[in-house]
This record gives sequence, structure tokens and C-alpha cells, in this order.
Amino acid sequence: MECKDFLPVCADDMKQRGWSECDFIFVSGDAYVDHPSFAAALLGRLLESKGYKVGIIAQPDCSSLDDFMALGRPRLGFLVSSGAMDSMVSNYTANNKPRSSDAYAHGGEKGHRPDRALITYVSKIRQAYKGVAVIVGGIEASLRRFSHYDYWSNKVRKSILLDCKADLLLYGMGEHSILEVADLLAKGVPVREIRNVRGSCWYTSKESEIPLKDENDNLPIFLPSFEEISAQTDESKTEFAKSFVIQEQNTDSINACILIEKSDSRFVVQNKPALPLSSDEFDKVMELPYTRRWHPMYDKPASNGKTGVPALAEVQFSLTSVRGCFGACSFCAITFHQGRRIQARSHESLVKEAEKLTKLPDFKGYIHDVGGPTANFRHPSCKKQLESGVCKNKQCLGNIPCPNLEVDHSDYIELLGKLRKIPNVKKVFIRSGIRFDYLMMDKNKQFLEDLCKYHISGQLKVAPENSSDKILTLMRKSTHKVYTEFEKEYFKMNKKLGLKQYLVPYYIVAHPGSTLDDAIETALYLKKTGFVPDQIQDFYPTPGSLSTCQYYTGLNPYSKNSDGSFAKIYVPRGERERRLQRAVIQFNKKENRMLVKEALEKTKRIELINILK
Repeated sequence: MECKDFLPVCADDMKQRGWSECDFIFVSGDAYVDHPSFAAALLGRLLESKGYKVGIIAQPDCSSLDDFMALGRPRLGFLVSSGAMDSMVSNYTANNKPRSSDAYAHGGEKGHRPDRALITYVSKIRQAYKGVAVIVGGIEASLRRFSHYDYWSNKVRKSILLDCKADLLLYGMGEHSILEVADLLAKGVPVREIRNVRGSCWYTSKESEIPLKDENDNLPIFLPSFEEISAQTDESKTEFAKSFVIQEQNTDSINACILIEKSDSRFVVQNKPALPLSSDEFDKVMELPYTRRWHPMYDKPASNGKTGVPALAEVQFSLTSVRGCFGACSFCAITFHQGRRIQARSHESLVKEAEKLTKLPDFKGYIHDVGGPTANFRHPSCKKQLESGVCKNKQCLGNIPCPNLEVDHSDYIELLGKLRKIPNVKKVFIRSGIRFDYLMMDKNKQFLEDLCKYHISGQLKVAPENSSDKILTLMRKSTHKVYTEFEKEYFKMNKKLGLKQYLVPYYIVAHPGSTLDDAIETALYLKKTGFVPDQIQDFYPTPGSLSTCQYYTGLNPYSKNSDGSFAKIYVPRGERERRLQRAVIQFNKKENRMLVKEALEKTKRIELINILK
């Protein structure tokens, strides 16, 4: 691949195209990979398809303004994202230790993405070009669009829109909103006057400018103010929990209301979410002329001697089949970013993309994944959603599945069958999460049979998350009994097929509600099964999730006491307790021996010392 096959990254690239300026310049915290799994490429190609000139500034050096000025001043504005991950999550582990690498950087090197990247990037742009329009988006902007708990500073921070001093924030999946904003800017509308675009947040210091109603005559909802939720008192934490519930109940494009949050003398206004992509729109976005490669500038070794961008390997031979997830796990922020309504691509588009993959020089015959947030969700959870949106006050799946949930794998089965028949495809794997509870509700066992027969190789990774129903309820996950029943069905199916394949369960430790006693019960269960997982995730309180709200407040905002107050929950805090819970679950590791003993002594269960070894 040559540089001319990619969007411009330097003045010479612009000169080759005969451009004197870009319409938009996309500043990204990720290295530039021209693949639809990378937002700068997807949105850049989308804008390009509509006639806009788009340049890319990838992982700029923030020690000077040089990188930010490399493409000149854009005609319409800067688009700014921290990248595929929140910059703080990218740079720090769940125990707040610096990470040793960055899969989205040149050679996987750390240090190419600043902490709180949006604030840094916008500040540099403002220094370089006075009065230029700056629009922020992506996961960091989307999940911090209102006041939010920030784990790394252990306090409630204001809306990132106010903190970074951008003009406009686009939240969620941005195809519709970015095109509408682009067209308005092209018509000469000043960026600070763009206030009616779905999927956007804007701010004003004038109360008279706050919208009185939406297009359906629904009144806006005022959230508790920043001052009311940030004081770190019991009362303010209750207000924080109330705010979270309102936000979560207004994430659907059909039934959401405009939300408004006062912060000091300013008001942050969130317009209704953008409409989901239709299947045809989704197809077209994914079929834009991506090279599916990292930019040639990364073919040279980074300072660590490595080339390329490691994150490409995870998606290079994978197919994005769906967006959205009605699973709505407490610790996941997809509800806030992609929504609960499923958007699916057509079989024809996916087959066409798979055929393209087989022609790539590095293709070895294996499609690594066909999925999305949850692989086996290919249609809305019920038909009611199409007209009324997702229910505000009940979950589709969760701990107790909705009786209206429509369980059907037939479309996914048919799609996978078509992909298996493509010439030069040896195997089609499924690596996205499989919701085994949804699978178990399907009376037709064809998908389980196909899964075991065709789509795994030796082992299937699943996420029971915990063995305590108390914690699983807080996580909005199915009961542990459902997992054990799935386990039996899985091994039964493999025996029927004459296959010897395993389950690799995935657990989260130190989730809100989890005590050392709960960790011990999980350890005893694992001892009984004879399998202790290597894959364990310390709970990570990232913005935008219900679990983070639980962690910060110590409350369950969906459970009330008889007096109407939120139910309190235990929250494991501090690195020591988290280490103890992890050590107990991985009790068979020699290095954990003393920690396991300490945990058993703390819980007065030392008699288990010879069992948990």
C-alpha cells in the first residue's frame, strides 16, 4: 500500500491531491489504521464519500504545536477523539498502575496517548488556531458527556464538554450526527449555533436558550446539578444515583427526552440520541473503500524496534455483524454508547466482505469473528422496540429475562452457514461474547450444535462473571444455575459430536457487592469443578456504567428500602482487598498462598486452608 491510498496525514499528501486545505481534520489518540473498527477511518471515509476533504492527525506529539499544525487550518473544523479507548483506561490498569503497552499505538509502545487526551488535544488546537470549530466524540467524550465519577482522581468531574472547552460533543455512534453537523457547517452555520442535531451535546450560559420541548412536545428533564452530585456526601451520592438512572432511561432514540444538567453558571444540553443505522446504511458504512491496513508510516520500526499497530491483528480478519446490545450488563457502558437496540448488517454485505478478506495477502483461511458486542444477538429483543423503543423500566435479559424476549438464532445460523461455504475459508470462528443464557432459552439446539461443530477450536470462552446470585443480580447477569446448566449442555453436545472441547470461564473480582466471603464461595465452586481460570478481571470503575455508579455511591439505584431510599451495598475498595479477592479465586497459584491465608484469617475460615491449595 502507498500513502496515496490512505487519507492525508501530511502536507505532501494534500499537495498530491491538489488540496490547499482540508474541510475536516480528525485528531485521534489511536495510530491511523484504515479499517472500519477504527473511528477515524470509518468517519473519515464516510465524510470523504460525501465529498468532504478529510485529513488525519494520529497520536500527535503534544510537546509542541507542530503536529497539530501539520495539515494547516481546516475549512470547517477539527474532529477530536481520544481513540478506541478512554485515555485513562488505555494508560492505567484497574489498580491504577501505568500500562506497559498500547495496542493502538505504533509498535504497541506506551506513551503516545496523553492522559485525559481530549482536554490536551483541544487545548493544543485552541493554541494553534484561534476561533476554529472543535467537535469532540468517541468513547471518552460519549461516556463523560455529563458529570461523572472519575476513578483516577476519585472525584466527580464536570462534563468533558466543559472541561475540554470544545464547541460541540457528539455521543454514541456518530455517522448520522457527524454528517448532519458537517452539512450545517458547510452551509455557514456557526458551530456554537448547532443545537438541534440528534446525538449531540451543547452548552449555554443563558437559561433563556434552553429548549422548552422536543419535536414531540415532550418536556426536557433536568438532572441534578453538578454541585448537587459532586460534594461526596451521602446526600450528593444519592443525587448522583438518581442522575444515573435518568440518564440510563433516556438512551433510546425513540423514547428518550432531552436532558439538561446545570454546572456552575452553564447548562449542558443533551439532545435525543441519534437514530440507529438501517441495515442498508450499516452495509454502506462498512463497505467504504478501506485499505484494511495500518498507514505505511508504521512499517518503519518504532523506538522499541517493533512495526505496525498490534490492535489491527484482533480485527483484520473479523466481520462486524451487529451493533448494540440488549444484555445491558451493569459493568458495561454499551447501553450509553451504542444503545440496547440491535442493528444488523445484511447477509449479502457480510458475505461480500468475507470474500474480500480471502483475497488479502495475509489471509490464512480463517475468519476470526462474526459478531459485535454480543455475537448471537442478530435482531431486536422484541418487535415493540421498533415503534416504542426499549423499555425504560425493565431489562430485556438480565437476571430475570423479560417474558416478551424473542429468542431466535435462525438468522445467525443461516449467516454462518453462508460464510462457511465461501471458497478458501477453512474456518469461521466466533470470538465475540456469546450470551449463554440467551442460547439456553432457545429450545432449538441447532445453534449450540453448529457452535460446537464449526465455530470453536478446542475451547469456548464464556463469561459467568461470578458464582454468587447476589452479585450476579447487581451485574444484571443470569443466575449461576443457568451457567451450570449451559455447562452440562455444552459438554453433552460435544460428546454427541465426538469432540473433546473445553469451556474457559471468565470472572470479575471485587465488583460492588462482592465480599471476601463471596470470593471464597466462588473459589470453593472452582475447586469442586477442577478448573481455576487464568483470566480474571479486577472490576474497573469506568465512566458510564451502572457498576461504576454502585462503586462510587455504595448504593443500588434500582433497589429501594421501605422508606424509599436506595439500598446500600458493600463495595470492596483499595488495592489490598482487591488483591485478596483475586488471590482467593486463583488459590492454586503458589504466589497467592500467603494472601489466601490472610483472606481466610480475616473471614475466620482458616479451616479451608488445606482445601484451597
